[in-house]
Amino acid sequence: MTTNTDYLAALLQTAKSANASDLHICTGSLPLIRVSGKLKEISDTEKLMPGVINTLISGLIDDRKKEKLREDRVLDFSFSKPGLGRYRANIYSQRGTYAMAIRMLPFDIPPLEILGLPKSIERFTTKARGLFLAAGATGSGKSTTLASLLEKINENYAYHILTIEDPIEYLHKHKLSLVTQREIGEDADSFSSALRAALREDPDVIMVGEMRDPESISIALTAAETGHMVFSTIHTIGAAKSIDRIVDVFEPGQQTQIRTQLATVLEGVVSQQLIPRVDKPGSVAACEVMLVNPAIRNLIREGKHYQINSIMQTGQSQGMQLLESNLAQLVNSGVISVDEAILHAQDPQLLKQFFNRR
Repeated sequence: MTTNTDYLAALLQTAKSANASDLHICTGSLPLIRVSGKLKEISDTEKLMPGVINTLISGLIDDRKKEKLREDRVLDFSFSKPGLGRYRANIYSQRGTYAMAIRMLPFDIPPLEILGLPKSIERFTTKARGLFLAAGATGSGKSTTLASLLEKINENYAYHILTIEDPIEYLHKHKLSLVTQREIGEDADSFSSALRAALREDPDVIMVGEMRDPESISIALTAAETGHMVFSTIHTIGAAKSIDRIVDVFEPGQQTQIRTQLATVLEGVVSQQLIPRVDKPGSVAACEVMLVNPAIRNLIREGKHYQINSIMQTGQSQGMQLLESNLAQLVNSGVISVDEAILHAQDPQLLKQFFNRR
């Protein structure tokens, strides 16, 4: 390798060839890639030294981003490599040196039909107003789910779709819809400021990369109340727990109002996890789907979120799905192992009941 640019390109090519989801670069370690959920070393490489990593970073970011990295000791951004792909990167300080995690992003947005998600979530692409949440841990495919839903809208409706992201992950082309994309740091200072501005930009659909603070959540709820369809993500596992997470962000004196707003605007939640397959290489999405009906709206309003799962269990004919039910289906179909199902279940006892129904 003659330059560090060549070196990074070679690592990214290796990651692409291995169908890896992530590349990790850290001082004192060989470069690592994540394949089917497991980290593995890239062979025929040497342990990385701080100077090499600093040079790699310098070739990826401009002076403004370098200053932000010096101030915050962490930086999120996206970049492209012609002929290789698009990437989301996070640079962070550890033990006084920088490390980098790079997520592979496909150029093309996968069609909703091939994601393995329940068909019932397609109904959210036909809504004129409300709030839809994709829930899950980091790396569970939330952003891909939202991108696929937006693409379905883009193909079928003459709307203005506005996305607010940190950073932009999928690049949408204008189809029937006009799609404008704002990146935090590049196009706006914060999610809350971008959301406030969004209400003056005549959008029909707003996608917020993450609802992460009381102000941005409040504005998103208001947008959903005032005739917009709002899509967003939240870092929880479990549909009902997503409601707890939103409400708990607020002071006790505000929580009744937030529950009332949520009960009015929330249309649905899909909670997903990616689980290693046993039938072939790769991962499969295990999902929980909550479609908000009058009974669930009443439970949200009354703060009885703990009763929502029982409504979901009896709402299968409406398109709802409990995680444990989906895990049992995947085990019974030979797609995932029993051990993985138990590891990812929220309620292992309920999972065993679904196994016993075979």
